Amino acid sequence: MLQVKYDREEILKVIDIVTQKTLAMDLTWDWPCGVAYYGVTRAYQTTGNKEVLDRLVQWADEYIELGLPSWTVNTCAMGHMLITLYEETGDQKYWDIALSKVDYLQNHALRFGDNVLQHTVSVANDFPEQAWADTLFMAAFFLLRVGSKLKDEAMIQDALNQYYWHIKYLQDPSTSLWYHGYNNVNKDHMSGFYWGRANAWGAYTMSQVKPQLKDWYLYPQCMDVECSLRDQLAALKLVQTENGLWRTVLDDEESYEEVSASCGIAAAMINNGNPLHTKYVQKALDGVLKNITEDGRVLGVSGGTAVMKDREGYRNIPKDWIQGWGQGLALAFLSDMLR
Repeated sequence: MLQVKYDREEILKVIDIVTQKTLAMDLTWDWPCGVAYYGVTRAYQTTGNKEVLDRLVQWADEYIELGLPSWTVNTCAMGHMLITLYEETGDQKYWDIALSKVDYLQNHALRFGDNVLQHTVSVANDFPEQAWADTLFMAAFFLLRVGSKLKDEAMIQDALNQYYWHIKYLQDPSTSLWYHGYNNVNKDHMSGFYWGRANAWGAYTMSQVKPQLKDWYLYPQCMDVECSLRDQLAALKLVQTENGLWRTVLDDEESYEEVSASCGIAAAMINNGNPLHTKYVQKALDGVLKNITEDGRVLGVSGGTAVMKDREGYRNIPKDWIQGWGQGLALAFLSDMLR
């Protein structure tokens, strides 16, 4: 068991201010909001603040009335919030929309190879036969949550298949770190960098597999997830900075420290529960808290990132703006700290 030292009341206060700032952002129905509101639902589950749930319901109802966008892998990230709204309110419309996202992923989304979801950000064929680590949060983790809730073995197997192949495509066996993406047409990792947030998507979502599956040990792919996460976290602790954070290119000392990746990685360490990771989580907590303002803005979060062409592309992604994924991953991290 990890032995991290913190002031519970201080963490609850930070969760509240980050939640309030996030809910004031005017986010739209897409992946930035999907990650942000996943974090908000985690904050709600941690604090029990009914006002937060009411504001999510109000936002969702207004957006549903105005009309929802077409589904993509990225817009399926909104499914995480819908699961919570249905569980808390019992309103069938939220569940129906979540299931329509499942239908898209299972029957309409572009796939390649061994039934692997191609990462899509629009209705176009944006990145032919490319697997990105982002897809694990936006789609695979969502499918796993719905499949577990329905006890739908086919859906669970589909979700675990996504984990399996993303591990095979993206984790470097020699370093155990994750590449950002894989191009199945060219059989390469494109620019071939260990992007920080890709490692957070991988680590965080893998850390959620066991909690979602009661009999996880009966699924062979879960053994791959367990070993992949074990090795990845062992490698990630070695590239943590003195400030307790991880860089946007993990092994590049000239790359800036990036807070959303740091939150996702540290949360994965908490969820994995290895007591030897205590000092790394402690450093991460201290580093993240120093990057949250009094009005709830999470600082040092890089912009939305395609697989960049070169190292300079990653180094020059701006980090001067508040971002939904930074808010959401910070809330997930702080909520996991208090669970």
